Amino acid sequence: MALRSQAIEYSHDGTLLEGMLAWDDVLPGPLPAVVVCHAWRGRGPFECKRAEALAGLGYAGFAADVYGKGVLGSGPEENARLMQPLLDDRGMLQGRLSAALEAVFGLPQVDAARVAVMGYCFGGLCALDVARMGAKVRGAISMHGLFHPPPNQPTSKIAAKVLALHGWDDPMVPPEQVVALARELTGAGADWQLHAYGHTMHAFTNPEANDPTAGTVYEPTADRRSWQAVENFLAEILN
Repeated sequence: MALRSQAIEYSHDGTLLEGMLAWDDVLPGPLPAVVVCHAWRGRGPFECKRAEALAGLGYAGFAADVYGKGVLGSGPEENARLMQPLLDDRGMLQGRLSAALEAVFGLPQVDAARVAVMGYCFGGLCALDVARMGAKVRGAISMHGLFHPPPNQPTSKIAAKVLALHGWDDPMVPPEQVVALARELTGAGADWQLHAYGHTMHAFTNPEANDPTAGTVYEPTADRRSWQAVENFLAEILN
């Protein structure tokens, strides 16, 4: 194994964006790829490490960027300020996600016919929006993501397989929103799975999450179980 990484620049509507590609250059390519969408802080070390972990499994891992090259929040207030405009304008968000996918599809290391997308928190919403957009991906994974659908794009048919991994005690996504997502995916004819982890809050995969008041707490058992679910899902849809 010889893991390599490379910064990849791309743009959307005049905004320069920068992703990070990780892959094992010992493996014969092109490789199936997994796009990792970032949480509300921006594309940082957490997402890059997940891309590298995916590369260790034999995929090309691509940590995508929807904020702009070098843009990274420094705390909750700035993170929210960066995220909110894209929640308010889902069309802009969808454009930036499409730009990331086009960048990945064009990489020589990537088999464009075997691509999946996953994301954490805000990035989980991004992954679901990729599936809702009808993008040419085989699957979408939401990790403790936000579920509310985009108002600009009524859900039609969803061809990508969907996996949602959710903490049942997540105050940001209460049970009624979980049921609403299940109804949405069923109505769209999607092949979907939803794993809910008991006694688990938001951000359960992030070891730095330790704020019960805000409802963000790392949960190692759910982290381990959810990553195993990710591995199983990707093996099913990409290999």
